[in-house]
Amino acid sequence: MIKSFKDLDVHKKSFALAMEIFWLTRKFPKEEVYSLTSQIVRSSRSVSANISEGWAKRSYESVFKQHLIHALGSNSETEDWLNYSLECSYIKKEDHAILINKNSEIGRMLTKLHQNWKSF
Repeated sequence: MIKSFKDLDVHKKSFALAMEIFWLTRKFPKEEVYSLTSQIVRSSRSVSANISEGWAKRSYESVFKQHLIHALGSNSETEDWLNYSLECSYIKKEDHAILINKNSEIGRMLTKLHQNWKSF
């Protein structure tokens, strides 16, 4: 039974990915602190943050779904920043592939939750 946003698998996975990205970016060059590093950390955190904010408003179906759409947008933005990280040689191809797979799974979960959510 889901009693909190913390019980949603998509929140757990998006929070875990955001933390993984945070720790990974600690190795990025210092000159990226105010650009790529801050952007990828912000967008990855925004996914779980939008889920939790939307959960508080879940009795209003359209409002909750709008937050899921925002989470999807942040999820796509995170993918783009991961691609920049790879192209700038800040992360290895293997790490990129793993992170992209996790990010894609979260995107699919968000899409499914958006399609199937019904307020009672």
